[in-house]
Amino acid sequence: MHANLRITRTAILLSGLGLAACSLAPAYRTPDAPIPAQWSTAQTSAADTEEGNGTQTMDWQDFVRDDGLRQLIRQALANNRELRSALLQVDASRALYGIQRADRLPSLDLEASGQRQRLPADLNASGTTGVQSTYQVGLGLTAFELDLFGRVRNLSTAAEEEFFATEENAQAARISLISEVMRGWILRNTAWQRQQLAEQTRLTRARSLELIKRRQQAGLSSALDFQEARGLAEQAQVEAERAQRELAQIENALRLLLGSDTLSLPPAAPPNATLLATIAPGLPSRLLEQRPDIRAAEHQLRARNASIGAARAAFFPSISLTGLFGTASSDLSGLFDHGQRTWNFMPQLRLPIFAGGRNQANLDLAKVRKDIAIADYEKTIQTAFREVNDALVANATLQREETALRARLDAGQQRLHLAEARYRAGVDDHLRYLDAQRNDYANQAELIAVQGQRQLAEVSLFRALGGGWLAETATAGTEQ
Repeated sequence: MHANLRITRTAILLSGLGLAACSLAPAYRTPDAPIPAQWSTAQTSAADTEEGNGTQTMDWQDFVRDDGLRQLIRQALANNRELRSALLQVDASRALYGIQRADRLPSLDLEASGQRQRLPADLNASGTTGVQSTYQVGLGLTAFELDLFGRVRNLSTAAEEEFFATEENAQAARISLISEVMRGWILRNTAWQRQQLAEQTRLTRARSLELIKRRQQAGLSSALDFQEARGLAEQAQVEAERAQRELAQIENALRLLLGSDTLSLPPAAPPNATLLATIAPGLPSRLLEQRPDIRAAEHQLRARNASIGAARAAFFPSISLTGLFGTASSDLSGLFDHGQRTWNFMPQLRLPIFAGGRNQANLDLAKVRKDIAIADYEKTIQTAFREVNDALVANATLQREETALRARLDAGQQRLHLAEARYRAGVDDHLRYLDAQRNDYANQAELIAVQGQRQLAEVSLFRALGGGWLAETATAGTEQ
């Protein structure tokens, strides 16, 4: 009995040493962010404001102002297969972490075994031929490693950081899906506006063709005027068919994002509807907090750092414990009788002496993988910085471009009215009126395209900021 207590105390003491083991992993330090303290564009006065100075943190539901778009985003988050796969990857990573973490605790099993064997006389202790039986039941501890140098703990830490990285990647996939639905909705609205413009232009040019036909019959227009008007009418028909095809294809792509090929899409938003709020990026340092891909890259770096500790531990001795406490008997019916208690305890010490350079190669590999993770982390930050800068530049220039296009469209429409009036009065020939029609259609189509590009630039900024940003409270409701 006293021997059993001494063995139990020894096992507990050694286990305690294992749980309080040192770690050979390098002290982790987050690499410095390789980006400037300010955005490279001078177009964002709000970018220089700190959080709390007239700004507030918002999410996508605050960013999206259109009820139809909100409905589509919720549908996509619930049914998109790619996002579902990313979330399942998180579950798989969580399970792998649980498996690795289990190695830090002893594994106790209920074991039962039986054996019968015939021994010849020269091998039997009794000197006679006979059959021997052995039956055993007990609680077993199988090869539990005392983590004296942190190998098991570092492997568990690496698995945990991998799990965190997978979670961040799933969040990035979620933000990407929300952005793609926004883009699809804007592209669909833009295509719908182009289709409406093309159809309206087709009807207008058909009426113009009919007018010129009557003037030709009356001898007021030439055959050349009629053929030019006919060409414009056919061109309008081509544009209408092209716009209809683009609209249908964009809607098909949008339904794929939503996870339903039979979903009825809401009506397109009016041309001047408020779809998105005005956003400001804050300081570049906020990218480290907001971008899930940056956070995922840092978790990967932490995992590689822990792997170095596990590789270093392979150079040191390891102790594993195996034991059994239970009952044993040569007769199955007497297995649980008094006095049949049995135990065995088998500690094992393993000291690496020669492994052909395997341990050193594993350590070198772990260090190189950490260096790769550092480079990936820094590249992710630089890519994020560039994406935000690109979106800021696009927002600023597209707003000014849209203003200039509106002024050009207004001038072009006044020119069209004057050219039509002069043509009807016989002051000018049909060529000037025809040119004014072409310019007016081109101006309207270009304005629709630039409006869509400006809204897409807002979506790009949303995505580049990781789905979180600072919104100016005074301008959050600005019409987009």
